[in-house]
Amino acid sequence: MSWFSKLFGGGGDAPAPSHRVDGAGARDLVAKGAFLVDVRTPMEFRGGHIRGAVNVPVDELPRRMDEVPAGRAIVVYCRSGARSARATRMLESAGKGPVHDLGPMSAW
Repeated sequence: MSWFSKLFGGGGDAPAPSHRVDGAGARDLVAKGAFLVDVRTPMEFRGGHIRGAVNVPVDELPRRMDEVPAGRAIVVYCRSGARSARATRMLESAGKGPVHDLGPMSAW
């Protein structure tokens, strides 16, 4: 393993625990019962969101983790993809999921 991989992770044969999902995949997961989480701010959520999404801002996620069901597929999204990636890691660390990162809401 290279020093870069040791420092930043990766390089092993095991896949990353989280994975991105495209819009069609996310819609299919939600249609099959996945829990849809919008991790943007309440103000962003009020400005428009994907129908059926629950707003749990990424900064509130640690203390609101019990609002996200365990043992159920989860799809997360935000505005650009940065917060959803962060939320994905947090949810997986808490044993939730499987977690699917849509990235930006526009990918829906």
